[in-house]
Amino acid sequence: QVTPVESGGGSVQSGGSLKLSCVIRGYMSSGGTYCVGWFRQAPGKGREGVAVIKNDGTATYADSVKGRFTISRDNAEDTLFLQMTGLVPEDTGVYYCAADRKRCVGSGLTTLQALEIMADAWGQGTQVTVSP
Repeated sequence: QVTPVESGGGSVQSGGSLKLSCVIRGYMSSGGTYCVGWFRQAPGKGREGVAVIKNDGTATYADSVKGRFTISRDNAEDTLFLQMTGLVPEDTGVYYCAADRKRCVGSGLTTLQALEIMADAWGQGTQVTVSP
């Protein structure tokens, strides 16, 4: 059972930047199909998909973060990244990474929705706090 490990969270002021990392040991370096991504949960709210990337490099973002966040990965190091810029208080929350060995495709589902439903590995989360 793979357990992703996130890091890089912290507290920043509005307009600041943070880069999150998630090590998913043995997941990407072994090759094959995968779908990995980031989710977040703000206090008192439900979990929200942020960004996802597939093994072929295809990336998808939530509308709320497009143009500000960039997802990337280092296959050799089994590490997923989320570069966050132009942070606003609404970005505050616990950020989780998730991984799945399938293609994150489902009838009527977006890629983020499919990953959330099908993920077979979730990290413990890292806190991001953005102050005004």
